[in-house]
Amino acid sequence: MSDVQPVRRNKPAPDSPEAPSTGARARTSVPPAAPSADTQLAIEIRSLVDSGAMDEARERFGELVAMHQRRALRIAYQYLRDAAEADEAVQDAFVKVFTHIGSYREAWPFEVWFTRILINGCLDRRKARARRDRWFVPSSDQDSGPETARETVGGSAPADPEARLLARERRDTLAAAIDRLDGRQRTVFMLCHYGDASPRDVSAMTGINESTVRVHLFRAVRKLRGFLGGTS
Repeated sequence: MSDVQPVRRNKPAPDSPEAPSTGARARTSVPPAAPSADTQLAIEIRSLVDSGAMDEARERFGELVAMHQRRALRIAYQYLRDAAEADEAVQDAFVKVFTHIGSYREAWPFEVWFTRILINGCLDRRKARARRDRWFVPSSDQDSGPETARETVGGSAPADPEARLLARERRDTLAAAIDRLDGRQRTVFMLCHYGDASPRDVSAMTGINESTVRVHLFRAVRKLRGFLGGTS
């Protein structure tokens, strides 16, 4: 079953500007927040595509890719554990975004919409790999390993071989601990830790209530501390 659930709109909180008035107490209306830079850019690209200005749309889309590529690679690698496949997943997600930019609605930030597309693509790849691995045993030289992902996602790997080995061991230990989390806790932790997403954004991406997201994150961190401290 997919870790990512369809988005469900929560009812407005009693004190939300969208909620109906429950008394005579006057409230100052809160203006909506201005769209983020990437959301504004996505809206511009959508307008360019709608008007048929495809060359300019592609040029502007390159700016959008630059805004999200590093973060997207971090997220994809945490799901796929293979740098080359993570890169393919990110490229596929960007292609899908550009192809379907006309369906984007700014009710949610672009980052939320894009991340949902990326995660769903990664989950599909994991399912396909699981089916494939029932029949084929991958050779060890095909595994690009965490070092390659670090070079791709987070800059140059340590030059000292011993430092690289220690860094790899730490990443492998953390990855194994994350894999021991249950599905929703793992998803919430990865989006918050590797995707720099807020609990509100994670709620929008996954359909999990924001307060439940916070509970999952708290429990995930507590479990990871136990796993990494040598206790279960």
